[in-house]
Amino acid sequence: MAKAYDKYLYISDLKGIVPPGTNKRDSLTITKNFIDNWIRQQILIHQAENNLSEDQKNFTEQLENYRNSLVVFQYETELIKQKLDTIVSKQEIEKYYKDNQVNFILRQNIVQANWVKLKPGFKGDAKLKKLLNSNRDNDQNKLEEFCQENASDFSLDNETWITFDELAKMIPIKTTDQEALVKKNNILELKDSLAIYYVKFRDFKTKENVSPLSFEEKNIHEIILNKRRLQLIEKMQNEVFEKASKQNDFEIY
Repeated sequence: MAKAYDKYLYISDLKGIVPPGTNKRDSLTITKNFIDNWIRQQILIHQAENNLSEDQKNFTEQLENYRNSLVVFQYETELIKQKLDTIVSKQEIEKYYKDNQVNFILRQNIVQANWVKLKPGFKGDAKLKKLLNSNRDNDQNKLEEFCQENASDFSLDNETWITFDELAKMIPIKTTDQEALVKKNNILELKDSLAIYYVKFRDFKTKENVSPLSFEEKNIHEIILNKRRLQLIEKMQNEVFEKASKQNDFEIY
């Protein structure tokens, strides 16, 4: 099928490279590209082989180290899969947050905001603004019904924090002073050629302040799990070493 120096590429080596259902023209292109790449690789290998000393081409130690690392990694992965406790309680998260607040300083401004996107020329803005400003449960239900009927997109989440920059990706907000914009506007109204937007800022926290717990929960959850992973691996390593020591499985000369 193809030959480069003393290396051969056989038809059997091409098995599976063309996805099922591929038309004849594309199949030929895929096959040709595969063969061309194989030939180029063989040429480069030949060049390297002829220009490196035997010592430079001896990868025995590196391959052994790489294999050993893979074996240990696979064993640790299986150990974690079988024995890691993945349940993290709310109390654990709260304690970690309280004990490590210095590590949870905001790097960006964050907001809690309701926003509604409507088609240009919408006439029910007075009702919408009234509902956005209300904190009554009944009005919140009415607001959701209103958005379901009239909005092309909206978010009425009063609990989740997002960065101001994330909000600006969904709403065309342009400002050089995010804090002043939030404090100045009870409800922000924006327009572009495609839509009209209403934004109600529920809360706002500036960078360099301590991040709220709800903004850090997922991060803390992963931190706690990662600490457990490391502790589990360290415990396993110590137990294995201690067992080998008791059984005189190693000696130091």
